Amino acid sequence: MIRRAILTTVVLSAAVAAWAQPARFDDVVRNLRNPDPKIRLTSVRLLREARYPEAIIPLAPLVNDPLDPIQLEAIAAELSFFLVRDLPERRKVGLVVEVRNRGAAAEAFELGPLGVWPRPAPSELVTALLNAVDDENARVRMEAIYVAATIPKGLLSLGDEQLLIKALDHYDPVVRTGAAHFAGRAGIKAAVDPLIKLVNDSAADVRYAAMRALGLLREERVVPTLLEQLKFYGKGEGAWSALDALARIAQPSSAAVFTERLADKDPSLRRAAAEGLGRLGDKASVSALETGAGNDPSAMARAAMAFALQKMGRNYVPRLIEFLDDKDRKVVLQVQNYLIELGPPVEKELVPSLQEPDEALRAGVAEVLGEIGGDVSLTALQDLKDRSKVVVDTAQRAVERIKMRPSTTLRAP
Repeated sequence: MIRRAILTTVVLSAAVAAWAQPARFDDVVRNLRNPDPKIRLTSVRLLREARYPEAIIPLAPLVNDPLDPIQLEAIAAELSFFLVRDLPERRKVGLVVEVRNRGAAAEAFELGPLGVWPRPAPSELVTALLNAVDDENARVRMEAIYVAATIPKGLLSLGDEQLLIKALDHYDPVVRTGAAHFAGRAGIKAAVDPLIKLVNDSAADVRYAAMRALGLLREERVVPTLLEQLKFYGKGEGAWSALDALARIAQPSSAAVFTERLADKDPSLRRAAAEGLGRLGDKASVSALETGAGNDPSAMARAAMAFALQKMGRNYVPRLIEFLDDKDRKVVLQVQNYLIELGPPVEKELVPSLQEPDEALRAGVAEVLGEIGGDVSLTALQDLKDRSKVVVDTAQRAVERIKMRPSTTLRAP
């Protein structure tokens, strides 16, 4: 404990040279309650720089601070404790720094499960974030609901569940959208009925998020509604959201729709159709999927067809791995999510790819092994000698992830 306190003091003193003496962790935490807003803000920034997870609970009350700048800094700090890597710096367009219209937390949400450490957030933080969605400041509301949706969570308390249900009926469509994402990713079954109502929301983003959340919740009773929505939209994001949800539910009654949409001119719809056929195990579609996996002009559609064939027992893991060096980060994330869904059964097929010549591919495989791997992956990642610092760092994070996962059972040393 003394050694950790010393390390923390060193980090905090490095974070702000302006202080006359090194700042101790406990002193900084006390100053989170200081009536002077400048001192509270400085303390939040110090804790964020220190990346000390024990600050998560003491910082939670400042998510609801009366001052917007302190709230936003506290919310950003809480998110940083869970992020595996910092978000990319904003790009410059000419001499102007690009503004994040969607917000940093929404960007973090899009990174999926590999973007955050598998460390369940304490209920104090989840409650604070869900309370912050009623803030008067729109930016605070958006960041709060998307951080709540992004961070890993254990079983929600009844109180937090009710706050989430309330957020699904918020006057701000951004909050309703984020709450739908939260419910879907966290698997909150109590949100099903409110989400069904949101399928007909006045805001398009809310409707799309609600449909995708119902798909993640595998709610079979909404299949007729989703089929109606698919027919109504016909194309575009509305149609993709409906078909994506149907593909996740994978009810046999949807097979004909998946088969029809496998030839759609929209690659997003071809992707969702292939995923649905794969999860259904529709053997009649194998020939069409094999053709598409090799010839479809869209990388996302080819990847989906390879995933579908792997789900049906074909050996398409090598083909999926090839996509991990794609220049489109969205395709990489898509394929990593497929490999995570395929789970531990493909672990031994992935491990040899840590020796592939392509750096991006090796790093992408290491990330996935950190999520689904066990003893075999742990040994391979710890023994990895790679010439690329990117791969070495990724492998180290993967090792940490395997050791951190609550469900991981490793052999005694």
